[in-house]
Amino acid sequence: MFTLKLIAITAVISFCLSPLLIWVSPYIGAMDKPNLRKVHQKPVSILGGLAVLISFLIGIKIAQPVEDEIVPLVIGAILIHLLGLVDDIFDLKPIIKLVGQILVSLIVVYHGITIDLITLPFGIIIQFGVLSVPVTILWIVAVTNAINLVDGLDGLASGVTMIALGTIGLIAIFQQNIFIIMICSVLIGSLLGFLRFNFYPAKIFLGDNGALMLGFIIGVLSLLGFKNITLISLLFPIIILGVPFIDMVFAMIRRFLKGRPMMQADKSHLHHKLLEHGYSHPQTVILIYSIALLFSLASVILYLSTNMGAIVMTILILITIEMIVELTGLIDDNYQPVLKLFRRLTK
Repeated sequence: MFTLKLIAITAVISFCLSPLLIWVSPYIGAMDKPNLRKVHQKPVSILGGLAVLISFLIGIKIAQPVEDEIVPLVIGAILIHLLGLVDDIFDLKPIIKLVGQILVSLIVVYHGITIDLITLPFGIIIQFGVLSVPVTILWIVAVTNAINLVDGLDGLASGVTMIALGTIGLIAIFQQNIFIIMICSVLIGSLLGFLRFNFYPAKIFLGDNGALMLGFIIGVLSLLGFKNITLISLLFPIIILGVPFIDMVFAMIRRFLKGRPMMQADKSHLHHKLLEHGYSHPQTVILIYSIALLFSLASVILYLSTNMGAIVMTILILITIEMIVELTGLIDDNYQPVLKLFRRLTK
């Protein structure tokens, strides 16, 4: 019942803050202007992340979690929000953003939140030792940028993040992890109120300030929610974040194969490809929501499965990812090895 109250309170706060920020944005120059790489046709407020952050912080104040982990989570969320806000206004170079993300991640490491080991099948344990710090930083930065990359259509990143948070919260219920349930509830509510103004046609965007913040929080939550790191448990957050991870990983592969810089933006992300296939803006968003829900369902099934069931589910997930990549042309429109093989076999 308390979690439902947290969701309702933070939803109302972000719902009330969003119109105020939409109104003030033109006066302070906090607008995202259209260009060749962007889908929207007119300037839109980029202060959505601020609405989510303020309602999130108020929700945390109301919830009053006693766990020490709340300190690096809140400090990091504020700092990475500020980094994103500076980027939204001044368009920072990718390397500067990356360094900023690493520095913020070090706050989490400083407070003792690290990936120290991983347990493989047959009882094999890999101790990371001195590598635990770079591995943890790599994880947080990867999740942060995965969410940021998927923020390309109205309501897309906020909706996908809500689905991911709901799944992490559900697994936290299985684990009886009150802290994770509380944080997920506060952030879901914050996004729920904001989504009313962020869905197509959006009156306000998350901006980098909001997308980076959401990615950071989910990155830290996934570490806290799956402390006993096994090969299978490491897959949970990756599968939960299937859509943004697919987008990020295959964007890197695509740019590498074409000889482009890894950090160079393009218009070949999943949402761009679906738009090219003739889906409307809202249809594309809802379709990606559906894919995200399927990955979330798969992660829950994986969590509840036996070892053999987990292996079967993992294989099915990998096949699904390959089909998404080939059908949408995420790597290249001509990359269809499995589909071509299937066509030859069915002739």
